[in-house]
Amino acid sequence: MNPFLLGLRLLWGSGRRGRVRFLLMTLGSALGVACLAAVLTIPTIIAAHDTRTTSRAVNPGYNRNVVYQEFLDPYGSQPLRRVFFGRVGTGPAPVPPGIERLPQTGEAIVSPKLAELLAANPNAAGLVPGRVIGTIAPAGLGGPEELYAYIGIDPAKLPEGRELGDFGSPYVRGELIDSSTLDILRFTLGCIVLLPLVIFLSVCARLSGESRARRLAALRLIGLSVKDTLRVNAGESVAAASIGAALGVVGYLGVNELAARVGLPGLHWYPSDGRPEATTLAVCLVGCPALAWAVSQFSAKQAALSPISVRRTGERKPPRKFGTLLLVPGLGIIGGYCALSVLGRDPSGGSASSLLVPGAVLLTGAGLVFGLAPITASLARRVAGAAKSLPVALAMRRSEVDPGSSLRVVTGLVLLVFGASLTQGVLVELDQVSRRTTPIQEYAIKLEELSHDQRQQLADIRGVRTDLITYNSWIPLDGTMPKSVTLVVATCPQLIATTQWAGGCVEGQTMQLHDANSAFREDPQPGDRFPFKTRGNGRTILTVPHGRIHMTAYQPSAITTGAILIPPSLFPANLADSAGTLTLVSDADPATIRSVLDGIGAIAPTASVEPVGIVIDSLAQLAVIRSLLAVGMVLGLVIGVAAFVVSVADRAMERRGQVAALVLLGARAGTLRVVQVVQVLLPLVVGLGGAIVAGWLAESSYLITGGGAVHWDWDGLPLLFLCALGVLLAAGLASLPMVRRHVDPEQIRRD
Repeated sequence: MNPFLLGLRLLWGSGRRGRVRFLLMTLGSALGVACLAAVLTIPTIIAAHDTRTTSRAVNPGYNRNVVYQEFLDPYGSQPLRRVFFGRVGTGPAPVPPGIERLPQTGEAIVSPKLAELLAANPNAAGLVPGRVIGTIAPAGLGGPEELYAYIGIDPAKLPEGRELGDFGSPYVRGELIDSSTLDILRFTLGCIVLLPLVIFLSVCARLSGESRARRLAALRLIGLSVKDTLRVNAGESVAAASIGAALGVVGYLGVNELAARVGLPGLHWYPSDGRPEATTLAVCLVGCPALAWAVSQFSAKQAALSPISVRRTGERKPPRKFGTLLLVPGLGIIGGYCALSVLGRDPSGGSASSLLVPGAVLLTGAGLVFGLAPITASLARRVAGAAKSLPVALAMRRSEVDPGSSLRVVTGLVLLVFGASLTQGVLVELDQVSRRTTPIQEYAIKLEELSHDQRQQLADIRGVRTDLITYNSWIPLDGTMPKSVTLVVATCPQLIATTQWAGGCVEGQTMQLHDANSAFREDPQPGDRFPFKTRGNGRTILTVPHGRIHMTAYQPSAITTGAILIPPSLFPANLADSAGTLTLVSDADPATIRSVLDGIGAIAPTASVEPVGIVIDSLAQLAVIRSLLAVGMVLGLVIGVAAFVVSVADRAMERRGQVAALVLLGARAGTLRVVQVVQVLLPLVVGLGGAIVAGWLAESSYLITGGGAVHWDWDGLPLLFLCALGVLLAAGLASLPMVRRHVDPEQIRRD
């Protein structure tokens, strides 16, 4: 008989226990492959987005029939891209993908999402001047939620218009995530998803390893060859992995169809973008069974080569300690960078760190996995020698004899906590790069684009701390460059809320602002006179006062040295709005920035907003990265929990004979439950403690070499500890139902 078929017949002939094991292996493989397909498809989704945005990129050229001008503005927290075309001739012109022809003057073609916004908010019609004649097809959009418009306009209204060339570029344009950040994202997702996934699939392939090894040893003793014995074991593992892989791919396809319609914060894609490519299908449908085959060959090797030692229960060999040595170079590199930061040295900027830090992270993670068994066995031996409690002594002796079973139970959860530390570091570093490092964020809006009611409503947006108005002095358009001054209409509390420090401000008086750190001789001096434009093209003269307010301003900011601070009760009410700017001030955390931008977009959709010091594309990119890392953490959590549940359930079935023996010897139910919980919690405590320390050091080394202002993420430590406590509590509660005092005579007969 074919050895593979023999393995399947033995599986179905082994009773309910064998079928349950096969079901766990199949479902575990299906879940793992679904997560694998999701991770491998993320680059495909990003590449599909970048391909479409690159194909529509506008290039200047020598087409004398059309001129164009591009605009990028924030609409709330989303980027709004508009391309204006002006016809100057009647000849042919290139057409971007997604539309059939360029819009004529007074026409507009918009994305479906922008069409919805225009229909729901008539006040936003000013963003798209002209009649909407159609929508852009998916081939011309990065995603279904993108705000994009092609608008036809009189070429005389395009002062910076350029002659149209063609569309498309050999280089990536309008990328969703820049290449350097994408590399970091791939590495992080690999650490928090792919590494636990490999271990999880290996665990699924080795379920009930002890009983399977004894069955294989029996086959070997009755005359089956070594090669056929290995094939018998591979038959069950490969069959479960193959069925699970097919179910996992089908399950992912269904989830992708639903997720594409819902999307993620900052990231939306078409269902076709998320469908796996041929290489992804090959990795899932072939790689998973291949991994199961390799694991089965390794796990059954001892039973095939030395069946007597497997059938006879004897003293087991202690786990090898070579894996623990991986922690030495990993923690050595990570600790070295942390030590340099403590000593006040800056190791950032070198090319070596881009290789050393990722390598050290991988070595440390591998050391946590392979070093957990010997460390747990050594600790269990010492605790068992000093323990006065029977349940603790039993649990420690079992952990000392067979630490490998505990390793399979907790490894996924340990890697999850270790990966959570890395994720926090990536988010902290990207947050520093993509936004201002100051604690406040300013939003500049031209007064002439706002009505009186809108100004009041903007000041009441949730998250806005204060607001102020600035005016620039009038400058003649004769080519000369006279001195200018900025007039700040604000109270002393408003000034203090917008600057780092301000002293000497007298409420109700007009005073000059002076920042000694950025002052120049050419700055306005007390007694200088400056003209300001008034309504009706008039002029009014303001004199720089002698009283000064010494302050330190954030950079960049609407508050500058040399500016005149005038209280609202004294400033001339007839100043022209064309020279004025409304500045809103909020906290600088990303959630508040997005909330304020959304509020501005809802109140004044046609107003141009300048988030001072940040680029709206960077804010959108950070939202995408956060969403993808959140997906990675969710997948890592699912994998870790699934590995724990599958391993604990399998372990309970494997230990039923030993539990039955302990029950016959008089062990109480409470004693058995304590033994089970302690057996699970000991490696978890060791592993999670090491993961928190090693993960935080790895995160710190990444932040140190990144060159940002934050080197030590103290705020993230409480979250890691809470996660670890939650894992311990959940693991302890989940272990309780796995022990029962029911004595099965069949288990006693077998043991």
